[in-house]
Amino acid sequence: MKVGIVVPYSWSYWGGVLEHAQNQAVALRELGVETRTIVGSDPPGWLTRILHPRSGRHDPPPDGVISVGRSVIVPANDSLPNIILSPGVYPRMKRLLERERFDLIHVHEPMTPAIAVIALALARCTTVATFHASGNLGWMKIGMPVWGGLLDRLDARIAVSEQARASISRWAPAHYEIVPNGILVPKHAEAGGRENKIIFIGRHDPRKGLLTLLKAWPEIHRRTGATLRVIGADPLSVRLLLSRHRLHEAGLDVPGFLSEEELSAELASSKLLVAPSLGGESFGMVLTRAFASATPVVASDIPGYRDVFDERAGVAVPPGDDEALKNAVIGLLEDEPRRQRMGEVAREIVRERYDWRDIAKRLLSIYERSIDGRFDAEAAAQQ
Repeated sequence: MKVGIVVPYSWSYWGGVLEHAQNQAVALRELGVETRTIVGSDPPGWLTRILHPRSGRHDPPPDGVISVGRSVIVPANDSLPNIILSPGVYPRMKRLLERERFDLIHVHEPMTPAIAVIALALARCTTVATFHASGNLGWMKIGMPVWGGLLDRLDARIAVSEQARASISRWAPAHYEIVPNGILVPKHAEAGGRENKIIFIGRHDPRKGLLTLLKAWPEIHRRTGATLRVIGADPLSVRLLLSRHRLHEAGLDVPGFLSEEELSAELASSKLLVAPSLGGESFGMVLTRAFASATPVVASDIPGYRDVFDERAGVAVPPGDDEALKNAVIGLLEDEPRRQRMGEVAREIVRERYDWRDIAKRLLSIYERSIDGRFDAEAAAQQ
């Protein structure tokens, strides 16, 4: 089976959907499925510097990843995704689909222009889609009347969580099968022997709650001597945020974008992951990533995290409450036996629920049922 995995964002800038698609491709290939990942990318140069204020990875995409155009930043769902809107994307997609002759295409966020929408319009094979976003999805007010009819071409619909399913169902009622974001679980990870540091992973979007953590940080650093590593956010944007709110940066390190290998190493050597998001999350992918490395979490108690969060593996705090966040982080850093126990349990949780090897088998089952026409019949029987 040959599968095209379509992601409407830029490979050059890290994000949860892109990470999901990359891991999906790896896991499917281990099951003998041939894959191509279709994305955008932004090569180094003056145009990329003008269009994108934050740093990213600008080397050519690896084998199996096909770029079809540049991206621009388009605010959506309280986030700043890098969406591919290059003028030449339509003919490139047309030639690509004709050349590759996929048995099935799997489109992530299918209502997002331009790659995802074009893929739905041009595909002449079985088509599956995964919906990731949660919240009001305000862009659907424009998308549904203009290209929403393309959703009728889907042979199967997947949502990554109940939150994501509820969000898309308000706009496009149908049967959505829940398949959570998977994690490539490292073979080895020890909960003990960690450096005295905590880690934040995410873009500098307001909904990620970085400001809440930065407000709590001076007292955390004073009490524990720990270091905070802010990964994935643009260093200049973080410095401006600190300056605007007159916050101290002692013990703070902002390396910016890291490779997958570097990020895994950071998680495996950190005592805690802190995820202070304010809302708008459909699935706690950053939490499961930490769990896989035996790293406990301090996370906001928000709907998008509740399906993933487990009190045996972390501490939940009210979103936006820097005082509660400070106390939770200090409490875990000062109780090493408890922190280690949580890390050990976290790794077992992710192995049982979110291992990509199991998730890929579920996807392959959906693909086979969709190609055979059985998915629609099963969905109709459940409605």
